[in-house]
Amino acid sequence: MNRVEENYKRWLSSTKVSDEEKETLKNMSIKERDDAFFQDIEFGTAGMRGVLGPGTNRMNMHTVRKATIAFALYLLEKYPDARVRGVAISHDNRYLSREFTLESAQILNEMGINAYIFDSLRPTPELSFAVRYAHCVGGIMITASHNPKQYNGYKVYDETGCQLVPTKIKRLLEIIRELPDELSIDVKKDAHPGHLTVFDSKIDDDYVELVKKIQVWPNLDKSGFKIVYTPQHGTSYENAMRVFKDLGYEIYPVEKQCIHDPNFGATLSPNPEVAEAFIEPLKLAEDIHAPFIVMTDPDGDRCGLAYLSSKGTYERFTGNESAALLLDYLLSGYQKQGRLPKDGVVYDTIVSSSLARKVAESYGLKVESFLTGFKYIGDRIAHYEKLGVGPTFVFGYEESYGCLISPFVRDKDGIQAILLYCEMALFYFKKGIPLDVAYKNLEERVGFVSSLSESVYFEGSEGSKAMKAIMDSLHQEAPKMILDLPVLRVEDYKKGEIFDLKTNTKIPTHMDLSDVVKLVLEDTSWIAVRPSGTEPKCKFYVEASGNKEEGLKEKAFALVKAIKEILGVKD
Repeated sequence: MNRVEENYKRWLSSTKVSDEEKETLKNMSIKERDDAFFQDIEFGTAGMRGVLGPGTNRMNMHTVRKATIAFALYLLEKYPDARVRGVAISHDNRYLSREFTLESAQILNEMGINAYIFDSLRPTPELSFAVRYAHCVGGIMITASHNPKQYNGYKVYDETGCQLVPTKIKRLLEIIRELPDELSIDVKKDAHPGHLTVFDSKIDDDYVELVKKIQVWPNLDKSGFKIVYTPQHGTSYENAMRVFKDLGYEIYPVEKQCIHDPNFGATLSPNPEVAEAFIEPLKLAEDIHAPFIVMTDPDGDRCGLAYLSSKGTYERFTGNESAALLLDYLLSGYQKQGRLPKDGVVYDTIVSSSLARKVAESYGLKVESFLTGFKYIGDRIAHYEKLGVGPTFVFGYEESYGCLISPFVRDKDGIQAILLYCEMALFYFKKGIPLDVAYKNLEERVGFVSSLSESVYFEGSEGSKAMKAIMDSLHQEAPKMILDLPVLRVEDYKKGEIFDLKTNTKIPTHMDLSDVVKLVLEDTSWIAVRPSGTEPKCKFYVEASGNKEEGLKEKAFALVKAIKEILGVKD
């Protein structure tokens, strides 16, 4: 009997599996059964994320219970005062999010650990803030971020409000492997149960006040500047609307997307990275002649935007483009106000565009790049904070629409991003400069690039094998030529080495090992490939460089097409 059949029959025969779950199991197709049971749901460095439903590879009460028991054991082992300091928990709008939150809190209490929850859903950045606010030893965020409605997830945070980096999560993963399976595990109850505390409204007030303090030019005239906003049915609505109202912005919310609907009924996609997410906001913007659109994903940590261009059409920025333009706005303002730190540092990732790096360097700031995952940025902020010396944090961002301006939060913060993107757009609006013109002016000053990312899905056990084979081929023998351009450098983060093909030398990456390969071409264009840590898909990142704007987008598309053909990947 193979693994799938063993797990499937174990679930069908278990008294801990409900009749409703068993009925779902019986109605599964062979393909659905394979995907639900071919592996245990992965608890990676980004926590767990998966489709809701019964199965070992699914998000359900059984897999959440095991994860919470493991996290509790990890915290009790690591922190002598874990019981008293406790754990903060929050959740998004998805199916079972509140139930997973209450179950996690109950397990922590039964194991002697205090727990703090909110009275309802709250965004991911406020959970990060809450950990620090309540001096907890850790945090749990129940969310599947921007994934489709059938997903949910479970992320864990350390005492600094940052997601656990590999060096910290290693022991947690060991504990998970040592525990019984998700149906056999029991909670070891402590003689002195922990207490459950519901945060009062002061935590929301304090968070919002800190967000408002990040403004660069708070006295800009806001008259005549209409903004369309949507939370995509998610968690940012209450905090964002408070910020907008308090600061006098003229906001027009997409009302049917402001309902906390787990079915995401009024949007084709809650992901700010895709055009489908902008359909309803664009309709409203066109009706009221609004020059700017801003949105967050469901857990409120990512921010996407669209704008009325110089051509009279609505256009969208990629995460790389919006971050570079915002960074230039911030640094220009700080410089004019005399508060640009001489030891300032900007953090990005190895798959982020070089444009923001060029912006930072044009103002004399240093840039540090990390593996994908905002936890690395949050951890580096905490590292220098603990040392008491080091560079001054100015800005951190990922290409996937996430950024951080003020480090009272240690994760991406969509509320901070919304405020400053709106301020930036207002600033250019009052000068009569459309954002596409502002962006072109920026490129003419620091250099032209075109970046994009694409994803290819690999479902089930066969898909998992196919994705592994693709990555294995890259690690074993990376291509030496792409589109008639020689590959000058192979950055293999799984091997932990950078291979210079021109000099035939290798140097270490000095980063945690990760399944990523980045190919840097002769003209400084590059391609990076990595499997997603949260979904069954492989991601392709490309940046095309050149001395002029013309032809760069076409070149970027040609590069991603070429690498997929080399690897035998079909869309």
